[in-house]
Amino acid sequence: MVALPELAGGRALAPYACDPDQSRGRRYPEVAAPTRSEFQRDRDRIVHSTAFRRLVYKTQVFLNHEGDLFRTRMTHSLEVAQLGRSIARSLGLNEDLVEAIALAHDLGHTPFGHAGQDALHECLRAHGAADADGFEHNLQSLRVVDELEERYPRYNGLNLSFETREGILKHCSLAHARQIEAVEPGGVGRRFIDRTQPSLEAQLCNLADEIAYNAHDIDDGVRSGLITLEQLQAVPLFERYRQQTLDEFPQLADQAGRRLLYEAIRRMLSQQVYDVIEATAAALAQQPLHHVDDVRRAGPLLCFTPAMRAESTQLKQFLFKNLYRHPSVMETTHRARQVVAELFERFLRDPHEMRPRFAARADTARAVADYIAGMTDRYALREHERLTGQRLLS
Repeated sequence: MVALPELAGGRALAPYACDPDQSRGRRYPEVAAPTRSEFQRDRDRIVHSTAFRRLVYKTQVFLNHEGDLFRTRMTHSLEVAQLGRSIARSLGLNEDLVEAIALAHDLGHTPFGHAGQDALHECLRAHGAADADGFEHNLQSLRVVDELEERYPRYNGLNLSFETREGILKHCSLAHARQIEAVEPGGVGRRFIDRTQPSLEAQLCNLADEIAYNAHDIDDGVRSGLITLEQLQAVPLFERYRQQTLDEFPQLADQAGRRLLYEAIRRMLSQQVYDVIEATAAALAQQPLHHVDDVRRAGPLLCFTPAMRAESTQLKQFLFKNLYRHPSVMETTHRARQVVAELFERFLRDPHEMRPRFAARADTARAVADYIAGMTDRYALREHERLTGQRLLS
């Protein structure tokens, strides 16, 4: 493990971590808060935002109305934050920044998960040259915190720090990066043009996101009945810990399976966390990193070991084939895409059907996309039924 200097209170912050006292600042300068760091302040603004509250009614895999215990975008974001903080603490990274990025990373996600995102992307691309680059949910998350939230009298958005915004913009097309660069030279779009890396805190949230959704999609998939423990025995990463659990608690073989499932997932999660810490510490030890800017000039550093990366990929492939492409999920996905596409066409034709702040905007297609992306699952369904008389999803 890399050596980490001690900070006040016994916590360690590595020299390559993001220091809130050396933040690159906010787009609109503000006086520092007397009791909170810049990244703690970001986290609090995110938690109090309207977009964050909406996440509790936005799809992860299963639609909000399909069951009270399935993950939503909010519970997913909380799990990413928990995993991220655990890893950050061991690596000497800034936990508050990791938490802020994790809680905000899905603020721009559409209703109905990736089905809604894909439908909006196709709608924008088909609309014309001005919107040919389509819809990116990471870019939409940045739009939410930069422009669409309306909470403060002096500016639109939440006015978050550069470091949090950098982490939110996990992926971005070159065309969109150039658009950001045109209005914010040297800002959060620049790294996609220069092909440099974000902070380690941002890299960590990206990997914690993957760890979280792989684990909770196993849980939700089994709970839904769409995948079984027997099927999961073909997945080495899960099967190892299922068998390890049975070796220690053989009585679980004769029970309904929930405790066995939970314990196998818990052990799998723990081992992935330990693996990331070990692999990243080894990568960091090979680099002369004295400042967060050294991280940005280096290659990707936050990683799994090759063996864990291979097993994680196998798990993703299993979930893609057996859960995300299950006929039941695909039927819901098709209907959800229809809801979004028909809402887009109707609002584009009749902007007055949107709320006034969106209807009054000149960039009508983008305003429609912003309006729909901000909807919860149930609001989108209600609006679709109001405008079309159809109830596509009960």
